[in-house]
Amino acid sequence: MSQPVPMVDVIRGGFVESRHAGHAVVCDASGGVVRSWGDPDLTIFPRSSCKMIQALPLIESGAAEAAGLTSRQLALSCASHNGAAIHTGPVTEWLSALGLTESDLRCGPQEPADIPARDGLIRAGESPCQIHNNCSGKHSGFLTLNRHLGGGPEYHEPDHPVQKAVLEAFEEATGETSPGYGIDGCSAPNFATSLTGLARAMARFAAAREGRGTRESAMTRLREAMVAHPELVAGEGRACTALMRAMQGVAVKTGAEAVFVAMLPEQGLGVAVKIVDGATRASETAIAAILTGLGVLDPEHPAAQALLATPILSRRGFSAGRIQPTEALTTGWS
Repeated sequence: MSQPVPMVDVIRGGFVESRHAGHAVVCDASGGVVRSWGDPDLTIFPRSSCKMIQALPLIESGAAEAAGLTSRQLALSCASHNGAAIHTGPVTEWLSALGLTESDLRCGPQEPADIPARDGLIRAGESPCQIHNNCSGKHSGFLTLNRHLGGGPEYHEPDHPVQKAVLEAFEEATGETSPGYGIDGCSAPNFATSLTGLARAMARFAAAREGRGTRESAMTRLREAMVAHPELVAGEGRACTALMRAMQGVAVKTGAEAVFVAMLPEQGLGVAVKIVDGATRASETAIAAILTGLGVLDPEHPAAQALLATPILSRRGFSAGRIQPTEALTTGWS
């Protein structure tokens, strides 16, 4: 088992104050490892980085077509959104179209990350509900699939037909038998895989094209929905949204505990990153550095600069340091 590689440094006063180590893999369309850092066989929980895999049965079953889902709804099915009005409004409408309400969700309430939405709740004396949950789009997708399958209301349980369909798609996409699962923050099972398995799945999404079978068509629709609606996948001020806006056709997705993935359609490559200490600030910098090295992210673009040289400011707004990738991620690119 390879040791994690130092990937991101926190610099203050010219000294390395903190260092984040991690693992990363780049896979090609055949599933082969193109480049890796640390342990490519590391078993991880992909957390929300795999939402597009979890959404595959939604399309492949015919549920999305039967419900008339749009690309915006498909993007929300892959989202870890901020709970802003642009997210909660469409989710509410989606549930209503299904003849369902917020009470049918099983993701749990969550305070919105969007400040105007949060402040609006406070001023109104209201509490956050399940629609504010960053996973409410994914769960609306689960409910859509569940209605199509005719399953019971507890669609989040591991032995439910919805989650069995998700597991089957997950294992086929990663090319591995999952060794088990953990319960995610939204109460749904999150199936474990190797870091290479996750990168392999992303490469398959990247190489997929419409009209080349049910699986590839579903992967293409989800990837293109994410790219078409980056503001729905995350939200303003979020790395996922900013990075997708900065690139042409590349889809990226974060996950809790510092997981980050990317799908590069032109190159047919998939990327998976895991920072050992779970720091999101490090996974965001690491994925930006790898995307720059792969030639799909302009290092001079403001979105790239915000992550490749993230300023650390004092309380008075003075420059105090920066967060930056280590040489392990910035050298050796051809």
